[in-house]
Amino acid sequence: MNELSPGKNIVLVGNPNVGKSVVFNYLTGRYVDVANFPGTTTNVICGRFGCDAVTDTPGIYGISSFNEEEKIARDIVLHGDILVNIVDAVHLERDLFLTQQLIDTGIPVLVVLNMIDEAEQHGLKVDIKVLQELLGVPVIATSAVSGRGMPQLKEAIYQARVGRVLPQVQEKIGELPDQVPRPDKLLILEGDQYVAGKYKLIARNYRDEIYGARRRWVNELVAMSVRETGRGQALGAALGRWMIQPVTGIPLLIFTLWAIYQLVGVFVAQTVVGFTEETIMVQYFQPLARYLAGHLVAPESAVGKILVGQFGVVTMTVTYLLGLLFPLVLGFNLVLAVLEDTGYLPRIATLLDRMLMVFGLNGQAVIPLVLGFGCVTMALMSTRLLGSVRERRIATIILALTVPCSAQLAIIATMLAGLGPGYAVIYGLIILSVFISGGVLLDKFVPGKSSSLWIDLPPLRLPRLQNVLQKSWHKSKEFILEATPLFALGALALGLLDVSGALEAIENALIPLTVNWLGLPKEAASGFIMGVIRREFGTAGLFSFPMSDLQKLVALTTITLFVPCVASAMVIFKEWGWREGSLIWLGVIFMAFLVGGTVNQLLHLFISIPHTSPLTMLAGVIILWLVLILGLSWLKPAHDK
Repeated sequence: MNELSPGKNIVLVGNPNVGKSVVFNYLTGRYVDVANFPGTTTNVICGRFGCDAVTDTPGIYGISSFNEEEKIARDIVLHGDILVNIVDAVHLERDLFLTQQLIDTGIPVLVVLNMIDEAEQHGLKVDIKVLQELLGVPVIATSAVSGRGMPQLKEAIYQARVGRVLPQVQEKIGELPDQVPRPDKLLILEGDQYVAGKYKLIARNYRDEIYGARRRWVNELVAMSVRETGRGQALGAALGRWMIQPVTGIPLLIFTLWAIYQLVGVFVAQTVVGFTEETIMVQYFQPLARYLAGHLVAPESAVGKILVGQFGVVTMTVTYLLGLLFPLVLGFNLVLAVLEDTGYLPRIATLLDRMLMVFGLNGQAVIPLVLGFGCVTMALMSTRLLGSVRERRIATIILALTVPCSAQLAIIATMLAGLGPGYAVIYGLIILSVFISGGVLLDKFVPGKSSSLWIDLPPLRLPRLQNVLQKSWHKSKEFILEATPLFALGALALGLLDVSGALEAIENALIPLTVNWLGLPKEAASGFIMGVIRREFGTAGLFSFPMSDLQKLVALTTITLFVPCVASAMVIFKEWGWREGSLIWLGVIFMAFLVGGTVNQLLHLFISIPHTSPLTMLAGVIILWLVLILGLSWLKPAHDK
């Protein structure tokens, strides 16, 4: 066994959720995202191991041209000197297929048998020596998150060697010209058009034959090297099955979502943020900032207002970033890290996938939608979980338009309690109809392609505190660093509008819209202006002057659908850019006034009809609309899904 010299290109390869990122972090000392949820490690990350380059690739099931992740990994693997293949010891029958494909490339391979402790807990015993002999490459047993076997991994990397190639592959390699590199020959034999095109060759059609032989060989490998000890964790396996069955999974999910809402939506978004924003920032930081700025400029001057006024670049930016956003981001990332590390998140996605397909989404979207009722800003950030740009766009618009945050929801509930149950039912029907119809229509007309839910269900496990804290902190810090310049620019823009008098002009311009179309008092314009800053401020501001019950219903409907607060708007601009972010923002404003005005006009129409209840008539119209829009979702084929 000849050791390889240093100065090599080491490539980490493996299926999703096998621990590549933990191994990468251990080898290079550089933190990367570590999760049990597909899509969290989609970027190619490089580091150093001594004199060598180490590349962490996306999770894949094979090196081919089937999807973007496999194309990226394929190109990196073809130029690798050493392939470190991380496999899940619990799912060897799945992971060893990729292992054998890597061995068939003719590149030196080292197999890292990760999660060996979980295999033992599941009653599986892997004979390392037998597996190593059958594959023809070194095999190291590890538990990456606990550090078991990791020192041995560092020593074994340069012992990687060319393994036992399938006879079916070896027989056909000679059909291709000698100038084609050995790894590329394998992919040409497997029908990869892209690789064949590089050498102006015709791709062979041996894929089915090679794949079939590889699958049979992997089955033999597992049969000869793995045995069951009968000491598996029956409870964990049973709980995992219960989580994806509707009868048991939905109650478990309801309880989980309730717990998430209580932790993030109530404790973090209200209690923690109430302290960090209202106490630390408003009572201490802002007065200190104004005091220090007062030594440089007059507080009431234009420059003073821009720096430390209501929309001050210093006061508003720091207050929103550290007092509001950072606790929310950290709380969200902690919850998400726990869901990922336990293996429950992919099970939630599996359970709700069919229902969310109506909106052009898949089961992964349940997390942003639920988190939106705690804080829309936090929910908008979590749309990064979704598998395609189209899904992110749909989820962003739905969240911005129809989901009220917890602070606004509390004020809405108080207002509805004073109006009575009839108004509460009508309000709920209106928002539900906009939510459903918006999702259905977006599914039909938003361009692009939604992703199907292809997902592994990793074993349920207890989350590791160090991993959860490290991941949450790094994600939160990264977001704040990225968001700071954008929030500063947003605060500067608002400050300039304020000192120039443009904000007051905008308020006056809204009067015809609020009075004539919405049927509200002219003072309602100020409530909408306040709603741009904070949703709950706008909701409370709308009810600071007398209105009839019907006017209150229209006002509640409009302000619920109105644009999210400036913090959420900044996240939208950050995620989508100024052009598309502005289109989303203005589109939500348009829809809020369109729906609010339509409700107002219908109510006045029904009032003019003798012997009718306007609320009953409105409820009938809404229900008919829901039947129509749901019928559309079933009758018309979805757009490019």
